Parts: sequence; C-alpha cells; structure tokens
Amino acid sequence: MWPDRRLLDLFRTEHPIVLAPMAGAMDFELAAAVAEAGGLASLPCAMLNADQAREQIAKFRDRARKPLSVNFFCHTPPELNNAREARWREALKPYYEELAIDPSVPVPSSMRMPFDAAFCEMIEAMKPEVVSFHFGLPTADLFRRVKALGCVIMCSATTVAEARWLEDHGVDVIIAQGFDAGGHRGMFLSDNLAAQVGTFALVPQVVDAVKLPVVAAGGVSDARGIAAAFMLGAAGVQVGSAYLHCPESKVSAPHRAALAAVHDDSTRVTNLMTGRPARGFLNRVIRDLGPISDVAPEFPLAAGALAPLRAKAEALGSGDFSAMWAGQAASLGRALPAGEVTRTLAAEALALLGR
Repeated sequence: MWPDRRLLDLFRTEHPIVLAPMAGAMDFELAAAVAEAGGLASLPCAMLNADQAREQIAKFRDRARKPLSVNFFCHTPPELNNAREARWREALKPYYEELAIDPSVPVPSSMRMPFDAAFCEMIEAMKPEVVSFHFGLPTADLFRRVKALGCVIMCSATTVAEARWLEDHGVDVIIAQGFDAGGHRGMFLSDNLAAQVGTFALVPQVVDAVKLPVVAAGGVSDARGIAAAFMLGAAGVQVGSAYLHCPESKVSAPHRAALAAVHDDSTRVTNLMTGRPARGFLNRVIRDLGPISDVAPEFPLAAGALAPLRAKAEALGSGDFSAMWAGQAASLGRALPAGEVTRTLAAEALALLGR
C-alpha cells in the first residue's frame, strides 16, 4: 500500500506516478502506455494549438480509458526586440556559414502560445481529469473556468514562496520542481536562477509550508528516488527522464544517443535553446557560448534562429544545436517499454517503502 493515498483518490489511478509532460519528446502513445500501467498520463500542449491538443486527447482516449493530465505553459508572450534578435543571429552566424546555410534566411516561427481562451474552450469540450500548468497560472477568468469543470489542477513550484502562492490561488496539487529536473524551470515569481533549490531539499520544505498534496519532480528516475520522496512527505512523484529511454518516446536520434551515454554531469541549465532556463544535454552551442547568455532572445524566440542549424546538424547525426532535455538522474533510466517501466518503478518502490 502506498503510504499517502491523497493523489490516488484525486487522480483515480493505481500508482502516484505522474508522467512528466515533455513537449517535443512524446505524444499520446507514451501517455497511453503509462496510463494503462497505472500511472497518471500527461499530454504536453506547449508546442500545440488547440485543435492539435484536441486530436492528441482523442487519440489517447482511443488507446486508454484512463485518467489524463493535460499540460499548458502560462508564460507572458515576448515583445519582439530587433536589436537582440540581430545580436543572436550574429552570434550564430559562424555556425550558419560552417553548415552552408544562408545567414539571412528567414527565421522560422518558434512562438509557443500560453494557455488562452482557445485552449480553455478545448478543455471545456474534452474535459480531461487533470489540468497542469507551468510558469504560474493563467488569468483569473480562465482559471475559474477550468476550476468550474471539476478538473484537478496542478502547477509547478520551484520555491516555497511559489508553492504558497499557488495554494493561495486555488490549485489542488503542487509539483515541487527541483533544480535537478530536466526541461524548463517552472519559476514564475523570480528569475533568480542562483536561488533555485534541489528536489530533495525543496520537497520537505514545501510539504511543511502548504496543506496540499505535493508531487516531487526532479532527480526521480528509479525506485529509490520514489521512496525517498515519500519519506520526505511527498504524496507522489513526477517522472520524466526515465521515460525518455522508452521506445515510445519521440526523441531524436542524437537525443537518444545522448541518453545511452549519459552521466551525472552530462546536463546543464541553459537559456540558449529557447530563451528560458531549462536543463538539457550539453552540446556544442552551449559549450561555445556558455549555458546562460543575455544575447539569447526572450522565450521562446531563441529557438527560431537555431531551427535551421538544428535541422541540418540532426540530418548529419549531430545534436550540436538541439534542445535535448534531460534531468540529472537520467542515467538511472532503463530502455524498457513505458508500461514495464511504470510497473517496475511502482513494485520496487513499494518494496522499499515496506521494509
């Protein structure tokens, strides 16, 4: 028996294991496999529009009649800054020339839309059991509409202050995202990257600060991490990097190769890939320009000028310019089907917790 059943009762799942919503690295296939094995499936919508999100939910439901969490970003769209864009293009120009790409080629759009009225209408139509947010919450009117549907609402917090703010603003579950987590930092009350906290320091402090159930995210890739999270007061865990190894994940060939060779020091937190701090594999552009740079345009605009470089390099088998998100415990993952990973994590964690 799991020592804390609050999430099981909220999610109506067999295990308190949440699949991290990993935009660009997964779709309904991975989500359905985790759901069928008893975890809470997640679908990332950060890189989709409302119609595409609706399609993914429908495909998931064709595969699995299980609870589903649908995830959205809540960032403020950036204002275009031509001077900063020009500096970014200039910084990348040598790579364009090296790969025989015209440096003046138009930059592809990298815009990612935050949760808006169109997404909210889609949620009202599709009625997923859980809705999760990243980078804070949507506007108050949109939040009320989601709440009125009876959806369980989760949101990421990277500090105790953010967790308290989320509790005060009506969420049902807090995802305590530690600094070791892969992907974008969910920070929204501060942009002070130096003050970010590791998962196993953050979780017990958040648990002590709020009354809501807490999901531990970051550095949880095996049963030991799950058991440790419960010992620190978490009611569940969110697992991402461990599922990237699975055949159902949609990572690129260079990303999969990086996962196969990952070590504890293989990742960095960088703003180069999108304009916002996120943890991923060290690659050439991060090594050359430094992981954090004020030359990179605001999120998500930095990704635009990198897109031609990424496409050309990946065609050559290289991830030199690719955003390959992963957490610090990615080496603990196993290249097994996602359902088997979920069942194994649950069984091994319960065995540890029962000792």
